[in-house]
Amino acid sequence: MADLAQPSAGGRTTAGILTFFKDSFPATALIVMVLSFILPLPTVILDALMAINLVFSLMVLLIVLYTNRPTEFSIFPTILLVSTVFSLALNVSSTRAILTLGARFNGRMIRAFSSFVVGTSGTEGIVVGAIIFAIIIAVQVIVITKGATRVSEVAARFTLDSMTVKMMAVENEVSSGSISEEEAQRKKDQIQKESDFYGSMDGASKFISGNVKVGVFIIVVEILGGFIIGSVMYNEQNVFTNYISLAIGDGLVTQLPALLISTAMGVVVTRAAATGSLSDQVMEQIISRPAIVYWICAGVLAFLSVLPGFPWYVLIPMAALVAFNAFRMRRVAEQAENINKTMSKTRDRSKEEKPAEIPPVVPLDVLSLDLGYGLVKLVDKEKGAELLDRVQSVRNQTGLELGLVFPKVHIQDNAMLDPSEYCFKIKNVDVGRGKIRLGFYLCIDPGTVVNKIEGEATKEPTFGLPALWIPHERRDEAERAGYTVVDPPSIIATHLTEIIRRNAANILGLQDTQDILDNLRKSYPAVIDEVLRSDGKGLRITEIQKIFIGLLRERVSIRDKITILEAVADYAQISKNIWFLTEKARQALASQICQQYADDDRKLKMLTIDRALEQKIIESKNDTPSGPVCALDPITQRAWIAAVKNAVTAVRQVEKGWMPVIICSEAARYLVRNSTDREMPDLAVLSVPELAPEVIPEAVGVIRIEDSSTEM
Repeated sequence: MADLAQPSAGGRTTAGILTFFKDSFPATALIVMVLSFILPLPTVILDALMAINLVFSLMVLLIVLYTNRPTEFSIFPTILLVSTVFSLALNVSSTRAILTLGARFNGRMIRAFSSFVVGTSGTEGIVVGAIIFAIIIAVQVIVITKGATRVSEVAARFTLDSMTVKMMAVENEVSSGSISEEEAQRKKDQIQKESDFYGSMDGASKFISGNVKVGVFIIVVEILGGFIIGSVMYNEQNVFTNYISLAIGDGLVTQLPALLISTAMGVVVTRAAATGSLSDQVMEQIISRPAIVYWICAGVLAFLSVLPGFPWYVLIPMAALVAFNAFRMRRVAEQAENINKTMSKTRDRSKEEKPAEIPPVVPLDVLSLDLGYGLVKLVDKEKGAELLDRVQSVRNQTGLELGLVFPKVHIQDNAMLDPSEYCFKIKNVDVGRGKIRLGFYLCIDPGTVVNKIEGEATKEPTFGLPALWIPHERRDEAERAGYTVVDPPSIIATHLTEIIRRNAANILGLQDTQDILDNLRKSYPAVIDEVLRSDGKGLRITEIQKIFIGLLRERVSIRDKITILEAVADYAQISKNIWFLTEKARQALASQICQQYADDDRKLKMLTIDRALEQKIIESKNDTPSGPVCALDPITQRAWIAAVKNAVTAVRQVEKGWMPVIICSEAARYLVRNSTDREMPDLAVLSVPELAPEVIPEAVGVIRIEDSSTEM
């Protein structure tokens, strides 16, 4: 068995040879290319290398045509350099062979190209071949190479100029919560790759133009040198005809691959914004056009066919083929239109004939987004549908953050809203709304702005912060001034993120809890069986749902569901009180909770409660069917809330906006949280057992009622 697991000696040898070939081939090939400038090559090897050069250039062109994005072929600038050096090396070697052998030159590739282009023998064939060769060189130099070089220069300049703006846009998406850090890094890498690619293409395009110029120079040298050598030194017959014919063949066999490479370069730089292969784009943007375009073309071809002198036997079949395509496209469009009409009539008939038939259960959208008609273009697929991608990113990010798979957001237009207004709803209940202006950016002062700018004053819809609307032309000015600049889709995405975080507990349903347990049972059957014991010592699904809801209500992620359920299973034998089990689940997640509120140095800035005040809160406990509540008398309750607000405000002023947490005993934690939830829903309250060993508690104040202040 051990021998079977070991690769054979022959296999190891083959693998070693392949590895050595892969590692040494590029260096060896480049060295051979350079040596070809100096060392003479036999005509057989020269023919083989010329064939390789032609096939390699054709392969590069095909790869470019079938590449979805130009940057996927990132090695293309290097290919341009290598192919140029290879082509010039072959050109020099063939020139040496032609001048050395003269009429005895037997290179089959050059002879074949020469015979194919020159055609007839004698002076007439030489003149025709020279003219055709000159036209090919002119097309390559003036049309293809020059145009591709200019496009690559412009593409490189605009790509480099827009790189900073694109990077800042990615940073804004990260800060708004639209994308994760990993996705942001992928986007930055793609932007950097595009910048490097088009910057390299700008310089690499000069290789092709230089190759053509040197190729023309070598041909002239071949003709003049051959004339001198053949007539003066060897006294050959038909010197002029022989050497011009060989020069034309040599020029074609080396310039044809260069023509293919320059065409590939032109395709690459002109497809800067392309997505999908070139064949897909041709089908989508040229072939699949309205039928009227092809009917007109067919009519023009038919008209030309009846005019005197035109080749009707060519034009009529072409007109018939174009007309057939137009007829086919017309039929496809009519079928699609008939299907849409039929579906529309069916819907209308069902509404008219059965208005009273309502299903027994009319489901509500768990999470929906209503848009005013002025904002519908944000979800228009023809205009990019940027908001749809942002919403999906928010669902993915918050799902990972809170450990809950959120339902899809149902986006619809709402005529009851203002054109620039949007509204979030959870189970058809309005939970947040705002107004945005398309074509404008929202500027928020993060507290570091020194030079204020002018703009239309407004409120940031998510947190109610003061902000400004500015036109998109002033975005750079605002960013230089230190403002946080956000575009309209990011505003809605940020608001959605906060809506989900605040209302995650209201989104989790009983069926969702059942699905969670069913999925966990596949990998952790023992844990689920222990929690849902059927002997009366286990919990019901509704009780587990309430535990999850209790954690989500205080923004505690339930992603580590196994730890939560194991803690619940341990303490369910003692008590099935939901409040008690939720506190034990929090203590099991102590490290996660502390990390959520600690700073980068693992310091946890905390406020403590005066011992007498904490005892008074514990004594005010009143058990209700919904759990224990803090039942302080109204005067004490108002003084308590004022003391907490003053303490938190004092700490935030000293700690530059850092939100402290309140630390208290396990018996008081839920009561403290319950008593402050309405006035300060974002306040974090931790119990002493929830302090993880790896964090460093740092007391920054004590909450007292008597002076409503904080000891610092």
